[in-house]
Amino acid sequence: MSGGARLSICATLATFLASCALLPLVNRSTWLVQAAILLVIQAAVGAVARRVPLARPLTVAAQALVSLLLLTLVFAHEQALGAVVPGPEAFRHFGLLLEAGGDDVSRFAIPAPLSDGIRLMLVGGTLVIGLAVDALAVTFRSAAPAGLPLLALYSVAAGLSEGSADWLWFVLAAAGFLLLLLAEGRDRLSQWGRVFGGTGRGPGASPGADGGSGAIAPVRTGRRIGAVALGIALAVPLALPALDGGLLGPSGSGVGSGVGGGGTISAVNPLVSLQNSLNQPEDREVMSYRTNAPQTSDMYLRIVALDDFDGTTWRPSVRSITDVPSTLPGPQGLSDQIRRTEVQTRIAAADWYAQDWLPMPFPATKVSINGRWRFERVGRTLVGDHGQTTRGKQYTVNSLIVQPTAQQLADAGAPSTDFAREFTEVPPSLPRVVEETALRVTEGAANNYERAVKLQDYFAVNGGFTYNTEVTAGSGSAAIARFLKQKEGFCVHFSFSMAAMARTLGIPARVAVGFTPGSPGGDGKYSVGLRDAHAWPELYFEGVGWTRFEPTPNRGTVPEYTQDTAPAGSPTDPAAPTESASSAPSASQPSSSESCSLAQRKDGSCGNTAPAIVGGSTDDGPPTGPIVLGALAVLLVIVVPLLPMLWRKRIRALRLGSSGRTDDDVAGRTLAAWREVTDTAWDHGIPPDESQTPRKAAARIVRLGQLDPAAAESVHRVAAAVEQVLYAPRPQPASGVGEDVRRLHSGLHAKVSRTTRLRATFAPRSAVRVVWALAERRQAFAVRLRDRLTALRSRPSGQEG
Repeated sequence: MSGGARLSICATLATFLASCALLPLVNRSTWLVQAAILLVIQAAVGAVARRVPLARPLTVAAQALVSLLLLTLVFAHEQALGAVVPGPEAFRHFGLLLEAGGDDVSRFAIPAPLSDGIRLMLVGGTLVIGLAVDALAVTFRSAAPAGLPLLALYSVAAGLSEGSADWLWFVLAAAGFLLLLLAEGRDRLSQWGRVFGGTGRGPGASPGADGGSGAIAPVRTGRRIGAVALGIALAVPLALPALDGGLLGPSGSGVGSGVGGGGTISAVNPLVSLQNSLNQPEDREVMSYRTNAPQTSDMYLRIVALDDFDGTTWRPSVRSITDVPSTLPGPQGLSDQIRRTEVQTRIAAADWYAQDWLPMPFPATKVSINGRWRFERVGRTLVGDHGQTTRGKQYTVNSLIVQPTAQQLADAGAPSTDFAREFTEVPPSLPRVVEETALRVTEGAANNYERAVKLQDYFAVNGGFTYNTEVTAGSGSAAIARFLKQKEGFCVHFSFSMAAMARTLGIPARVAVGFTPGSPGGDGKYSVGLRDAHAWPELYFEGVGWTRFEPTPNRGTVPEYTQDTAPAGSPTDPAAPTESASSAPSASQPSSSESCSLAQRKDGSCGNTAPAIVGGSTDDGPPTGPIVLGALAVLLVIVVPLLPMLWRKRIRALRLGSSGRTDDDVAGRTLAAWREVTDTAWDHGIPPDESQTPRKAAARIVRLGQLDPAAAESVHRVAAAVEQVLYAPRPQPASGVGEDVRRLHSGLHAKVSRTTRLRATFAPRSAVRVVWALAERRQAFAVRLRDRLTALRSRPSGQEG
């Protein structure tokens, strides 16, 4: 097998192994088989184009064209000409699929269903990375820079996925890259052998006897170095417990990808991104509304319900969505005996506010809105379809103000067994103290309603909790337990904790995310700002349905139906339950969290926009560990590809330094300058041929490099100086050798193409000498060790004789 074919196979394998890191993102892995087949075809096209041979840009263009035809055949054959050739309709279909895929990514939690849009993003993205890797490593023979697209592919997957197998995907991606580097090194060594590394092939090895054998030692050394480096990359993070699992462990802060941290109880979902700080510079208006409701204290604008709880995260369950009916179905569990009032609200979203889910009063009965929207029945939410967002939308919502009495809630019957099982499920990882605290707080309660009110009052009134937007409350499965101990937090902590505790008591519970009613703006208009973002628990009572509670002090309003059994003297003013004035919201301190939809993150308006529940931050500012780690990672990404260039500059400076004082110094510097001449020519595409005399080698460099007279003269002067050192009885030191070499460098640099100049600067071919040097040192060490062991074994027999 030729070196180019071997390198092409390794490039394809490296891309395939790196793309395996995307497997946890979706619930089916069939896309990977498709991607593998298309990668093989793409690589085969490149191999054929290089065999013709085509020019390098034409080779890449041919691969890109075939990749496009393959994607058309797989994803848009019905819209294409002859099922393969893409036309305007095919490109339009690609756009719709990508738009739908982006929408699916923003809608579903990981692992997401493998829709056609997501499949196109995965397969197409893998092909694009594969094309970049093949072009860099095989077509342009630069394997080291090919690691950057592989790193990008792995980083995207690692940044989104979470789980205990993250180390495996890292090993696969790193192993693929190491194979690619070793294949390139073997290919280069098989072409040039070891003639430039001097002697030292080991006893019994004749120079040049086997051109391929010279590559064995460096490649074997490279494999060992790669294995050691990979082992270090896996082992070092395990020794850094302060980094919460190291580079390969899941991370994150607050609600969003990861396990949480920074004082938040993580809630990974596609809609709500909990940031690290509530301290936004301004309270921008998110939306405004007008309503005919007699009072707006219960006019919470609900975005989404988080009902899937695994002990560490809350997220919306993945459920089917349908077209929005003209009249929404009746609220689940609401009986005719419960008093209700139907109101109408006209809402106008800000032009910059691009939320994927539609904020509206709960429970809505009818929605009039233009655009592409879909309805999710269980959560009673509307979600944008194919990239539809709330940006600048004006819509009307008919909704119910449900007004149950305390007695009706107390008399609520038991829900169905399946319903109760789904919404009271808690994982074994939930700390025992959560249930124990719930039982202690609700001791003496006669029914679920009284238990719910006792939980609400425990957080909002008599439990000693403080509303604080800058808090460290822990992360992972122990986050709720730490919050119960520290008793400081904001709406995320209160709502998530109360919902989890209610579930341990057998009360169906979930968490709602949205906005509090906002503030009046005059002329019957109400304004909702960033600082009105909020989260609250919803508990289910048969006959009443999903019912709002308010455990967060200083936020929202306490529902009237929970005040009938409130302790004597408990305030009904929502601002009253806390005694800490310093933690109350003010114009200079945000009073709620912000969320940021995926659409906002895409268009860059996420800095201080989306409604969210935001994670608290520590008083010491940003965490230094992740910052330092991130800086080191960026430094490695930038510096590692530059190492060949830096090594080359260092070697050039040493070779062309001071000529010394003694004759030996002068001779050594002259020979070093000649080595710099041959390496400079090698870097610019003229491989060395040490079988030639210096004079013939100089003439060859001048001829192949098409040097101008000044540069040609410089090369001949250095060659003459080398012949003096090697053959003259009393060699005379030559002056200006360093300047001659620099003149050669400038002359070659001016003659070659831009691509060759870049290659000579950033990926010089002569850098392979580092591999040879390591191999020689390893061989010398092995010889010394063998000789020492032989001497030790022979010593006892010598003493006995």
